[in-house]
Amino acid sequence: MGGYEELMSEAITEAKLAIETGDVPVAAIIVDAAGATIAIGRNERQLTHDPTAHAEIVAIRKAAEQAGTWHLENTTLVVTLEPCTMCAGAILQARIPRVVFGAWDEKAGAVGSVHDVLRDRRLPHRVEVIAGVLETECAALLTGFFEERRRPPLDS
Repeated sequence: MGGYEELMSEAITEAKLAIETGDVPVAAIIVDAAGATIAIGRNERQLTHDPTAHAEIVAIRKAAEQAGTWHLENTTLVVTLEPCTMCAGAILQARIPRVVFGAWDEKAGAVGSVHDVLRDRRLPHRVEVIAGVLETECAALLTGFFEERRRPPLDS
């Protein structure tokens, strides 16, 4: 899998923290060309009341601030869930050349399942995509979260 399992494990650990704020447990890590972490983000939509506060967007904003530029050309974004259309667009705008993700998003994914924005030949920038890294673990985290939310409350 290209040696991304350790980074994905870190992202899974970070994703679990999103549950504390009622957010869907998704996290993203951006590393530089040497593999050093430059930004970490997790879903913060519930926490911040911001519909754009997906893990990837939060991480991209932090990485751009850290780098002092919106050009994140020598980076890799590792995320626990396949990016949506909004996040795929932000990845393209930031010029991130590689995305590694865990679980597929069969409802809203934009990196190969529903859409394939990152590799669309009509766009000027294309991204290398590595899919399915620790897929089972990433998917289980999300499945558990949604099963818990759907469970009827216990009578008091």
